[in-house]
Amino acid sequence: MKKINDLCFKLDEFTLVIMLSAMVIMVFGNVVLRYGFNDGIISSEELSRFLFIWITFLGAIVTMRENGHLGLDSIVRKLSLRGKKIAFAISNLLMLGCCVLMFYGTLKQHGINATTASAVTGIPMSWVYGVGYITSVSMGLMILGKLVHLAKGQFNEGDLIQVQDSEEVVTAHTQESSK
Repeated sequence: MKKINDLCFKLDEFTLVIMLSAMVIMVFGNVVLRYGFNDGIISSEELSRFLFIWITFLGAIVTMRENGHLGLDSIVRKLSLRGKKIAFAISNLLMLGCCVLMFYGTLKQHGINATTASAVTGIPMSWVYGVGYITSVSMGLMILGKLVHLAKGQFNEGDLIQVQDSEEVVTAHTQESSK
């Protein structure tokens, strides 16, 4: 199961690289066409916007898996082990609730988005905003997995801190660079 999970995230990361590359090529190509030839490709602007939406949501999934989201954990670090477990459970239940709301909101908008086409390319907007389904389900499954691990007692104390302070990120990168 872990291999399948790792493969899915590698595919997600590869998709992000492809999307970002396509976005850079389209935007840079349009800049060259505008300034060099006084012309441009209108659809590349719209597609770049759509790719940016997908990159943001898919990137949030990858970042959540790596516990890379920034946050404030100074209070949680001072709690006892039991307090950290309670805070962990509460925060994950709140995040799970947000995932449910995101899925529900995407579902409610789906009918409207399916009948609305983008202005230039004519793509149904449900394809653009359908990433809400992928994000809410992926993050929801990760959160459920964390809650199951917590219930089974498979977390050590360090795993109960789910965020990284910006100072920790800088320190980690500085230590990696010096090696």
